Amino acid sequence: MILLTTEQKIYYVLRIAAAMCFIGHGAFGIITKQIWCNYFAVFGIGHDMAYQLMPLLGTVDILMGIIILIYPIRAVVAWLIIWGTITALLRPLSGEPFAELIERAGNFGAPLALLLLLDWRGKNVKRWFTKINPDIDIDGAALSSITTYLRVIVFLLLIGHGWLNLIEKKGLLIQYTSLGFSNPGSTAHIVGLLEILAACIVLIRPARSLLLIFLIWKMVSELFYPHYEIFEWVERGGSYGTLIALWFALKSNAITNSAMNMSRPANKLKFIR
Repeated sequence: MILLTTEQKIYYVLRIAAAMCFIGHGAFGIITKQIWCNYFAVFGIGHDMAYQLMPLLGTVDILMGIIILIYPIRAVVAWLIIWGTITALLRPLSGEPFAELIERAGNFGAPLALLLLLDWRGKNVKRWFTKINPDIDIDGAALSSITTYLRVIVFLLLIGHGWLNLIEKKGLLIQYTSLGFSNPGSTAHIVGLLEILAACIVLIRPARSLLLIFLIWKMVSELFYPHYEIFEWVERGGSYGTLIALWFALKSNAITNSAMNMSRPANKLKFIR
């Protein structure tokens, strides 16, 4: 049986998460999701041209996701960060609430966390187009920095979704109504407050057991979108991936801290002698 290091577990999780995000996003381009016309309009592109471009962009998204799965290179990871940020920014730029941007922090956050995990600062351009070696080995300080970054990303995506609940996003109200809630507005407020509380817990003092609860909630709640449920679920792969990666990172940090605490009494005893 092959045993993976913590860094390798985080690597594979983030790699799959980034691929899911862009494959799911690309699927919406293939099926020509109507709301995308609003995002094309930001660049002055009309409806007819938008519908012609959607399948093209969707195909590119899916291709990038597949490359990450079968032949991962740093250049594609970098492009996913840029494109994920642009598509998230287009939502507030087209008139949607700012919460729509930060709720999609996993879309650009997962590939960015992946790039931070890799040795990407070399000046050799060729390395950006060379297949990534999964045998990753970073020191404790670097892993601690990545852990902090993952906490911020999870905080953003949770607080963003909570914010959308508080402002009663129409799609969320439709979800609660379809699930049988008689007062979807009140339900949205309660869920929103709980998600904001969860976000604060992750940012201030994350607990691994709670992260599993947040992960299950995120994965289940994304299944209740009123249209294209499976595509919405797959597109949120960055959200699930950053939660799982944080869970692995916290476990490693806990083991490291425990080992350091166990060594301190021995060091003190040696000093006394």
